[in-house]
Amino acid sequence: MKQDAPTFQELILSLQKFWAERGCVLQQPYDVEVGAGTMAPETFLRVLGPTPYKTAYVQPSRRPADGRYGENPNRLYKHTQLQVILKPPPENVQQLYLESIKALGVDLRKHDIKFEEDNWESPTLGAWGIGWQVMLDGLEITQFTYFQQCGGVDLDPISAELTYGLERIAAFLQDKDSIYDIVWCRDPKTEKVTTYGEVRFAEEVQFSVYNFEAADVKAAWQHFELYERECAGLLQNFAPAQKKGRGSASLYCRRSTCV
Repeated sequence: MKQDAPTFQELILSLQKFWAERGCVLQQPYDVEVGAGTMAPETFLRVLGPTPYKTAYVQPSRRPADGRYGENPNRLYKHTQLQVILKPPPENVQQLYLESIKALGVDLRKHDIKFEEDNWESPTLGAWGIGWQVMLDGLEITQFTYFQQCGGVDLDPISAELTYGLERIAAFLQDKDSIYDIVWCRDPKTEKVTTYGEVRFAEEVQFSVYNFEAADVKAAWQHFELYERECAGLLQNFAPAQKKGRGSASLYCRRSTCV
């Protein structure tokens, strides 16, 4: 491990501290399985409408197709993102991002950092934006997007979304070839190290076994159809609720249920 490189915990705490000091609401992870931080209500719903908002939160992101039974050192069923939403984006948002990377101990004079055009879209969310993938010495560490549309709705104002890939950043800073060797934390008294593998390896194996061997796919589709039906019913009932003066609260509750 590189000298003075932050542990995985310290990496998260540093980014949270950085964005809290710049006025962001520090939210907690959304407690429903999602594939990315964008799918959490703190992004998907908060970018809608005119109200300014700034938030940062860690979001576990589950992608079953990426499960590898813990055998691939660089691919995970569940990885961790730190999501930042700045609505509207400050004029110096790119500079703020670079300062956040410096706060992690990266000397930008000694490393090659590039913003490569990578316009983003998610048909599932009816969302798209223009932006970059941020490369640090050739490794993608962040998706930087100016949201233009979400849920099929044109955004005014637009929002800036910064999505940090925490495992990639930690592996880079600690000079680890395997995610599972990342130092998650270090006991301040004994200096005993707890690794990422000790915390998460068994979970990765279990997720893969369930998804590729044990899951009842037919039942999963039935669950999806039930949730879809409930969502459609909630949206259909929104108009009558709005007429009774319960508009904005009802909209948030019903849309968050659908997410």
